[in-house]
Amino acid sequence: MSQSLSGKVALITGAARGQGRAHAVRLAAEGADIIAVDLAGPLPPSVPYDSPTSDDLAETARLVSEGGRRVVTAEADIRDLDALSAAVDKGVGELGRLDVIVANAGICSPAPWDQITAQAFRDTIDTNVIGTWNTVMAGVRHIIDGGRGGSIILIGSAAGIKMQSFMIHYTASKHAVVGMARAFAAELGRYNIRVNSLNPGAVATPMGTGRMREALQAAADDYPHLRGMHKPLLPEGIAQPEDIADAVAWLASDQSRLVTATQVSVDIGVGYV
Repeated sequence: MSQSLSGKVALITGAARGQGRAHAVRLAAEGADIIAVDLAGPLPPSVPYDSPTSDDLAETARLVSEGGRRVVTAEADIRDLDALSAAVDKGVGELGRLDVIVANAGICSPAPWDQITAQAFRDTIDTNVIGTWNTVMAGVRHIIDGGRGGSIILIGSAAGIKMQSFMIHYTASKHAVVGMARAFAAELGRYNIRVNSLNPGAVATPMGTGRMREALQAAADDYPHLRGMHKPLLPEGIAQPEDIADAVAWLASDQSRLVTATQVSVDIGVGYV
């Protein structure tokens, strides 16, 4: 690796597994120390995939440490600003600074429009929108106080660029994340802080496989006409977490120092078909 993040510290939410773990391992390989935050506990009942565990978070920490970087872990719910702020403060206290925020944590629960409950809609917005805002608010003051600038990466989705049928609540939340990134970029640019959204398509993680795919298939059976709306443009139809982490590493580094307020898609083209 190029060590493009040598001496820097990155905060990553949803770091216990999947994309979050891949981001932590990749940024560590580029020289960053890591503040790894995860709920590491029960997800809302509507979510059709297994919840992350403390053991998952410990494995992420092991992989980062194995690569020779420092790591501070915390179990916190991104919906709880006070708990998240305490976790970030602890990490910055131990590691000395903060340069990069990767707001990765989120949930998804496919269902046709008339089967989405008010609670499922609320859980999705609270996690994906309020939780993302909380993540920025918990960390950005540390970046500002450092006086060195930094990079904030909000993990959106192809659903936030186009839309995702049978996920009205998820689509709404990810459109909010894309807009939030642009709005934060406008106000934080004065501090030399760049803010971008990174928008994956299907990724081989617990969120994108197994019971999640079964739930999406069941929803699609309700209206087969919409099945062809999300076809990839390349033969490889699903990304690996490391593919997304490559883009995160680029956005976190000075290689993208003039990139801000934009939407970077790593979705195999599904957002544009």
